[in-house]
Amino acid sequence: MADLVLLTAATPNGQKCSIAIEELRAHYGDRIKCEYKPIAMQKNEQKTPEFLAVNPNGRIPALTDKSRNDFPVMESAAINMYLCQHYDQDHVLSFADPNETSQLVQWIIWAQSGLGPMQGQANHFVRYAPEKIEYGMTRYVNETKRLYGVLEGRLKDRDYLVGPSKGQYSLADINSYTWVRFHAWAGIETLDAFPNLKRWLDTISERPAVQAGISIPDKDTITKMKELGDDHEAIAKMQAKSAKWVQDSNKL
Repeated sequence: MADLVLLTAATPNGQKCSIAIEELRAHYGDRIKCEYKPIAMQKNEQKTPEFLAVNPNGRIPALTDKSRNDFPVMESAAINMYLCQHYDQDHVLSFADPNETSQLVQWIIWAQSGLGPMQGQANHFVRYAPEKIEYGMTRYVNETKRLYGVLEGRLKDRDYLVGPSKGQYSLADINSYTWVRFHAWAGIETLDAFPNLKRWLDTISERPAVQAGISIPDKDTITKMKELGDDHEAIAKMQAKSAKWVQDSNKL
């Protein structure tokens, strides 16, 4: 029986946690047991009483730890920090050194307060808004590019965001990776202007646990886009379906 239950969906925030869990499982094996429960947001399953009992904010992901009296944890970054606090004794995704831990928290909060919200708004105005609003698209796409520039500078002569020498792969990387991976959905077609960031993205994408994590609980938008290739009509239909759900959810 799984100790951990993750309520999730195939979004950048959900993938942060599934990647972290899969990375921990790769290192600790059967000591990390997790059940993934898909949440159909199109059906508003994140608004049910059962879900709200775990996360009163009604957003995925949400975690229950059965080994600790069904302790609930909401918010993706908080979930990952909780996982490392209780399940990462070897510091696979975290650090023992207090200064490195501080840097880890700094980059996590940077992504939570900047990258995620700004790119999320870029996604909205580029893909979901009922009409094209140039100011909104320009504002949020440009701010996302600025934030990518911060990562680009940090990754100069470094492999990862935090850690000694060239850095150590950690929660800080996972927390930004899932958003950068969605760059095309936010209107940033290529990362040619950010070579260090692209190198970092490609390196992380090759990790087996990352490949497993982004497929939980099912294929995400980026995977589907790649499979569709140059079938722009099919991509437009997929975008329209997502846009309708987002617009309808604003009426609730």
